[in-house]
Amino acid sequence: MKIISRKMHGALDYGSAILLIAAPWLFAFSDVEPAKSISIAAGILIIVMSLMTNYETGLAKVIPMNIHLYADMMLGIFLLISPWLFNFNAETYLFHVIMGLFAIMSGIMTNSESLHQRYPEQHHSMAK
Repeated sequence: MKIISRKMHGALDYGSAILLIAAPWLFAFSDVEPAKSISIAAGILIIVMSLMTNYETGLAKVIPMNIHLYADMMLGIFLLISPWLFNFNAETYLFHVIMGLFAIMSGIMTNSESLHQRYPEQHHSMAK
């Protein structure tokens, strides 16, 4: 069920990136180095990937939207398992699990086609 538009996905990308970068201090895991580093790196990766994606909120538009969505899902899986993979689950894990699930779900639920591609006759008739 593709209920998230590309434009909304872009807003979610930038918002989640800011949250990932700020999370170690917001959620008090800045002293857990692997958790902090992974969260910040994931946020930076999302910003860079978003700026380079061919969608409404991208600038360079060199990464196809379907590749962006697959990358979101892969990043989500990584975030989801990172507390156990890097052995910080005893100190913190919930934020990484939630953000991982969020990334996976947004990748699955986002329509990779723009509204112009899905409804070209409506866009054309609205332009008249």
